[in-house]
Amino acid sequence: QVQLIESGGGLVQAGGSLRLSCAASGRTVSSYAMGWFRQAPGKEREFVAVISRSGGMTYYVDSVKGRFTISRDDAKTTVYLRMNSLKPEDTAVYYCAAKQAPPYSSVYFAQDRYDYWGQGTQVTVSS
Repeated sequence: QVQLIESGGGLVQAGGSLRLSCAASGRTVSSYAMGWFRQAPGKEREFVAVISRSGGMTYYVDSVKGRFTISRDDAKTTVYLRMNSLKPEDTAVYYCAAKQAPPYSSVYFAQDRYDYWGQGTQVTVSS
């Protein structure tokens, strides 16, 4: 069993930055691909970013490319989402998720592929 706890959310003005963290406990996440998803009010949860088990491959939804960066520190069993140039449309609850993965650069975009989820952290961007 893997427990995921997100932190780092908050209220920020448009153009500002935040770094979200996802700390894992219960088991190392070095054998997991890790993803970030978000759910805005009144909308379905959507894929934001994913990093492969090796860390060698990352993918982003088009709306955050060039602004968000996903990274991982397996020694700290933590995954990060650095968010720059934030926009009001980035306002959402952000969730991290873990998917057990083979030892190469597999990435996953569909929510139902993921094995574990955190509780989420709120990000609010004011205009």
